[in-house]
Amino acid sequence: MTDDDVLITGRGPVTVVAMHGIQGTRGAWMPLAELLDDRCTFVLPNLPGRGKAMPPADPQACSLEACAEVLRRTLCTCVRGPFVLAGWSMGVSVALAYLAGVRKHPGQPVPAELLLVSGTPQLNAVQWFAPAPPGALLAAIAMRERRLGLREAADHRTVAWTWQSIRHTDQRGTLGQVRCRTLVIHGSDDQDCPLAHGERLANGIADAELLVLHGAGHGVLTQRTPEIASHLRARWRAQLA
Repeated sequence: MTDDDVLITGRGPVTVVAMHGIQGTRGAWMPLAELLDDRCTFVLPNLPGRGKAMPPADPQACSLEACAEVLRRTLCTCVRGPFVLAGWSMGVSVALAYLAGVRKHPGQPVPAELLLVSGTPQLNAVQWFAPAPPGALLAAIAMRERRLGLREAADHRTVAWTWQSIRHTDQRGTLGQVRCRTLVIHGSDDQDCPLAHGERLANGIADAELLVLHGAGHGVLTQRTPEIASHLRARWRAQLA
């Protein structure tokens, strides 16, 4: 018995397990899941402090390793057979942390494919929030939430704890060990995680494909939902069925 909050939606043969960003919830993936309902089955966990998931007890419970453990439990409980592991924004970092754990502890579910959207292998090089006293940090979190236009948002204290836990992370050294087929999607006008970060992901993973959405910002999942859905539908037409 766990305190996890997982939604399974869709009726298609391609299973997609998708992780959300630092301030969002699984709702970030819902527009895409709805457009791909006939092609994909989305498995959408909420990380601690989002939706009905239990709030974290302390900042350590918001680490990438703790988030990767939520992903591991979701995979072991809800997924049978091949799956695509997807991440948006911080969800990319969670996916990479999970894969690093798989290499250390073989036997855990391994994705057939990665879908990495608006992410970075170098969290210590993005400025989502500047160093600030607690009150100012919470105000900055509220401002960024409004700017991103999130359909659902995480508890502000949880976001602050998460940022404290992850902001010094550098995962560039793990990219060369990724062996599965990978698609990186990034907006050319992403101000939160500039395109150079998506290029680092694609260049660091062998044979990764980079899809640049020109004019799109950080919220590509909602800004360019039909375009992304069309690309994935074509990509997965004969894959993982």
